[in-house]
Amino acid sequence: MARIVKRTQTGPLKIEIPGGQPVWICQCGLSKSQPRCDGAHKTARTEEPGKLYQYDAAGNRKEITDAFGDITTF
Repeated sequence: MARIVKRTQTGPLKIEIPGGQPVWICQCGLSKSQPRCDGAHKTARTEEPGKLYQYDAAGNRKEITDAFGDITTF
């Protein structure tokens, strides 16, 4: 079943591992190595707040009409 997920974060979450290297968790939804960040969020940095975008498999972005206003964002 297909799902639509609205993500509003444009950067990763840093998790400190005691005695180890920090781990960066993707919050933008664009990483190809989920759940870890691969730097793909850099594409989302130029998104305008309040607008909705869709990305294709190649990482190309297009603005779309937000017909999903009742979807919870995170």
